[in-house]
Amino acid sequence: MPNVVNHAEVWSPELLEIMNQNALCSPFITTNVRWLDAKTFHFTSMSTSGFKSHNRDGGWNRGSFKQTDHPYTVEHDRDIEFLVDKADVDESDETASIQNIARVFTETQSAPEKDALFFSKTATVAKSLTGYNSSTAASSWTKENVFGRLKAMLNSGKLRRYKNKGLIMYVQGFIMDLLEQSTEFTRNISVTQVNDGGTGLETRITDIDGVPIMEVIDNETFYSAFNFDGADGGFTPAKGAFKINVLLATPMTTKVVPKISSIYHFAPGAHTEGDGYLYQERELSDVFTFPNGKDGKIDSVYADLDTEAVA
Repeated sequence: MPNVVNHAEVWSPELLEIMNQNALCSPFITTNVRWLDAKTFHFTSMSTSGFKSHNRDGGWNRGSFKQTDHPYTVEHDRDIEFLVDKADVDESDETASIQNIARVFTETQSAPEKDALFFSKTATVAKSLTGYNSSTAASSWTKENVFGRLKAMLNSGKLRRYKNKGLIMYVQGFIMDLLEQSTEFTRNISVTQVNDGGTGLETRITDIDGVPIMEVIDNETFYSAFNFDGADGGFTPAKGAFKINVLLATPMTTKVVPKISSIYHFAPGAHTEGDGYLYQERELSDVFTFPNGKDGKIDSVYADLDTEAVA
């Protein structure tokens, strides 16, 4: 039997630290799901009827309840492997080591792709909802109108009910710049850390009405759709996609759900791919936005998109 070491366990603190510093979607990642088969889990929603007038002559008004089962299937299945020849390790003073490759891959590929998937799928849901999306040319944003626009988005539809339930607003860097210059906005804007299970991520952040406003520095991840099957791997904005100006969501109803996260390391001689160290990684995950528990409707996301599509 080959000597297989699962480095997801061996390097866990180090790799997770990189992920949380670079993935803005980390507050939305959950493992608290009930799997029914290989790729599907179920989410249950319930609604009830309300009070009716009491009859003092006796009797009770019988209400009704409705329980709905929603199946969700994870589809985003990705993998990669790297072979590091023994000579490359020796001749580079071990710079070309498996551990260094894992670090760079996680920081520059895996974490940004999680953000791209999260932003694009959440924006797609918002685009399908009446009253929870808008289209605004980037050139029309000014320091005079930025605060009013963001306030209006926060008050769209039923979003108010989520303000104290983890609602987060993500914005492009230029919008944060304008907000910093706004005379209507009096809050401080600073680089700070958002805690998440003892770790955290750093970004420029402020708040409006208690809702965190977070800057998306890596604009390459902030589009409404992506092509995840390019010739060179990774991801690129899809043709016809739009840059996202503003995105609102809450971890209460939007989840990044991992199904499989496997990392393996084969020592030289433990595989047949060549004379070197073999690194393999696979991630099966997806992003879902759930309906509320009152009327079964989705009302917890919002997206404002630029008006110019990707050619």
